[in-house]
Amino acid sequence: MQEAMLQIYGLPLVLAVGAALYAVVALAASLVSMSRVAAHERRTVASGMPMPVSVLKPLCGAEPRLLENLATFCEQTHPCFEIVFGVSRADDAAVAVVERLQDAYPHCRISLVVDSHVHGTNLKVSNLINLAQWAHHDVFVLADSDIAVPADYLERVCVPLDDPRTGVVTCLYRAVGIAGFWSRVGAQFINEWFVPSARIAHAFGSTRFGFGATLALRRATLERIGGFERLRNTLADDYWLAGHVRETGLRTVLSSVVVETDVTESTLAALWDRETRWLRTIRSVNRLGFAFLFITFTLPWILCGAWLALAMHRAGVHSAASIVLGAAAVPGIAARVILHALMSGAQGAFSRDLALSPVRDALLLAQWLAGSFGSTVVWRGVRGPVEETVSPATVFQPEPANVFEVSDGR
Repeated sequence: MQEAMLQIYGLPLVLAVGAALYAVVALAASLVSMSRVAAHERRTVASGMPMPVSVLKPLCGAEPRLLENLATFCEQTHPCFEIVFGVSRADDAAVAVVERLQDAYPHCRISLVVDSHVHGTNLKVSNLINLAQWAHHDVFVLADSDIAVPADYLERVCVPLDDPRTGVVTCLYRAVGIAGFWSRVGAQFINEWFVPSARIAHAFGSTRFGFGATLALRRATLERIGGFERLRNTLADDYWLAGHVRETGLRTVLSSVVVETDVTESTLAALWDRETRWLRTIRSVNRLGFAFLFITFTLPWILCGAWLALAMHRAGVHSAASIVLGAAAVPGIAARVILHALMSGAQGAFSRDLALSPVRDALLLAQWLAGSFGSTVVWRGVRGPVEETVSPATVFQPEPANVFEVSDGR
């Protein structure tokens, strides 16, 4: 009977033990990364005058907390920087937000570019192509619109570019759910799955990443890889930007800065669209890695292993397998709970959202299955292809007239 049960439960046993091991490694990688960040925080930024910086901000709509997030870029301690915002339509709601920033920060060089030219299937990259030509400085910092940063962000992020061997600098980010239950579930997607996975990869020496939360590089480096135009038909533009830079022999550096992003999805449908887009994006750039992601959704497998250990015990199967299952469940669950505590942030969030962890991992498993299929994703209400295409007209229809405006709030 013992042999029969081991044959039946062999695969669940491997999954449960593997998931528990992954949870422990994820916790260890997070603790090491956080300790290194703390060490960096105690160091001075850099001696001498920082390089002038152009912050490029493609916008689309007035999302929640847009004004507050963009304002953090206007409050930088960096002595010489500008912010170039870009939209595709003059009636975009984000225009009014930029105008408010220009009024509130007259000392800050803030430009607004309105240009409806569509250069490819990726509308964000089209926006970047349109606004980049108005940047004055030779160091570019790209950051998504939902990112909030500390006051010394620009100074610290750009320091690695002093080294000519550095091609691009990127940042990890912490998520905050600001729209109720489903947004808190979405925040766990980033904080307790995506970020630990990135930290594990980095701990084992991988630099095959580039995050839209921050990408800093020299203008010359961008031109060397063919400019933003090279990314006009790609979905994972941030990943491929860093990847193309590495192809030139330059390295990707993960900054010690951790920025903050908002999760604004208030419904399961909206969250599902966003997260399956992320997973299909991962599939498009790393099929083998995507295929094995299921082991990183730890709690379903660990809990299944604990249940199996109990079932085998009740059936009188006191084997090494049952002992291993029971022994793996304890550190696996403990690691997952500690990781949740590390990433909870706000006071009271730990106990409030702890029960969401099994829901979060079960939902991830379902999304991974859904992400294994399908050839399109939804971004900003527009459906586009997962794989690179060559004909933007097949997906996006450009505006009939092109509107161009540059305003400066100095």
